[in-house]
Amino acid sequence: MRVERVTTEAGLQEAFRIRREVFVEEQGVALADEFDDHEKHAEHILLYQEELPVGTARLRSVDGWAKLERICLSAPYRKSGLGSVIIDTLEKMAVERGHRQAKLHGQKQAEGFYQRLGYVTSSQVFMEDGIPHVLMVKQL
Repeated sequence: MRVERVTTEAGLQEAFRIRREVFVEEQGVALADEFDDHEKHAEHILLYQEELPVGTARLRSVDGWAKLERICLSAPYRKSGLGSVIIDTLEKMAVERGHRQAKLHGQKQAEGFYQRLGYVTSSQVFMEDGIPHVLMVKQL
């Protein structure tokens, strides 16, 4: 297992492929909603398992916070501990950027996962792309 920062167009397209698989095909998010104007300014990562890209996420700076976004793993690799590797990598990147706090919009069904990693729910449930989410925060 390894995590790499995306530095090439080919890597970015792999990240987009995983996001289409998880968010668009599996969860029904509209393609137009999944990809936005932040893609070119965000830092993207890819997680590899035995040389196969199986997970991705992106990091942005928003209003002084590190914002962890588009966190996903291909279905066969969930509940394997790899999700926490993605979060840990994003948090380290955030600290490198000088951030002291992180936030994310976690899907309600994944709230317990983020809580186990130290995130605190700080909002009521809200809908994003037709999926229930909560705002979660953590001091880094």
